[in-house]
Amino acid sequence: MALQSLFIILGVLLVLLAFGVPIAYSIGIASLTAILQTVPLDVAVVTAAQRTFVGMSKFSLTAIPFFILAGNLMNQGGIAKRLVDFVMAILGKLPGALLVTNAGANALFGAISGSASAAAAAVGSMVKPGQEEQGYDPALCAATNGASAPSGLLIPPSNALITYSLASGGTSVAALFLAGYVPGLLWALCCIIVGIVLAKKKGYKGTPGKFDWKNLGVCTLKALPALSLIVVVIGGIVAGVFTATEGSAIAVVYALILGICYRNITVKSFWNIVVESAKMSGMVVFLIGVSNILGWVMAFTQIPQAVSAALLGLTSNPIIILLIMNVILLIAGTFMDVTPAILIFTPLFLPIVKTFGMSPIQFGLILVYNLCIGNITPPVGNTLFVAIKVGRTSLAKTMPYMIWYYVAILLGLLLVTYIPAISLGLPMLAGLA
Repeated sequence: MALQSLFIILGVLLVLLAFGVPIAYSIGIASLTAILQTVPLDVAVVTAAQRTFVGMSKFSLTAIPFFILAGNLMNQGGIAKRLVDFVMAILGKLPGALLVTNAGANALFGAISGSASAAAAAVGSMVKPGQEEQGYDPALCAATNGASAPSGLLIPPSNALITYSLASGGTSVAALFLAGYVPGLLWALCCIIVGIVLAKKKGYKGTPGKFDWKNLGVCTLKALPALSLIVVVIGGIVAGVFTATEGSAIAVVYALILGICYRNITVKSFWNIVVESAKMSGMVVFLIGVSNILGWVMAFTQIPQAVSAALLGLTSNPIIILLIMNVILLIAGTFMDVTPAILIFTPLFLPIVKTFGMSPIQFGLILVYNLCIGNITPPVGNTLFVAIKVGRTSLAKTMPYMIWYYVAILLGLLLVTYIPAISLGLPMLAGLA
């Protein structure tokens, strides 16, 4: 019955998504369809309503709307240019300085804003005039911008990691946040290395002259208030000064004060930001609530146990099992957004990796890393298409360069998958893993 229920869920889900039904409704309908095999309609509907309410009532869920609001305030607050100048002051001497700067700034801005698409739009727009002036290939610039933008989703504060914490049954948010730094920076480093290689092939040089320490000091001072958000919020959460939810509220206050000081947020723009954040938060929280129905159906029909038995029946080799999971997640990520995919695949795969002793913290980073690749992979690939639009080029011209980035990012994924210290090193040093 378990595998039959799984096939029903996946079949109904894919059909509904193909017809353009919103993902939250698709998950709810697919879950109800599966459970109707075993319980009457009235029982199924009442249970679904109860599970949705329970899923939306978790206190830790409050952090997501606050971090969304903080990110939108940062997007409006004129942060991108300061971060671009800061990274340019550090990496500007490298070949293809503007490509490298784009990748580095995306990691910082994506972490602060919590959105890969926002990073690609804001940072890409900031470096574009300089790239045009120096004759950079627009398709290469779009590929670099798109490929590097999701790195910030791994670097805390990360809504994806908070969602995983909820889906996994309460994995420590502080531990996940610490675990995200190295994989996120690894992703950014992979993009920087590819950018340097391609820049050398194209003959793009770095900025001439000696390293300008004075300019670095000035740019650091300008960027410091924005960078301090990460230090204050994450430092407070990891040190136990406040919870993730309290940290998210502090992030909102900090981002608002910063935007007002930079004179980029007015009463009107603040209201628009709040409304937009409320809409986005409503969609995310409702999706999490509906996905709680799916989690209950999976537990009731013992789908995770059946999937675990099926995979372990194929092979008992953890290396092969993890490789199979990565392939499945990579394929799913090309069609699904990060949040619903986390909610669907966590209860399926987490019990399996626990059988061979993998930490839920490491698996969380593997999961999010995989699904972030979907942000830059057609046919969905929202972040990639934003980068292409900003760069005023086409998918056909951009994809040959993207292949280079895919190879590097996938190598990073293998390192995160098979070297636990990459994810667990910092949490272990802090005594959280």
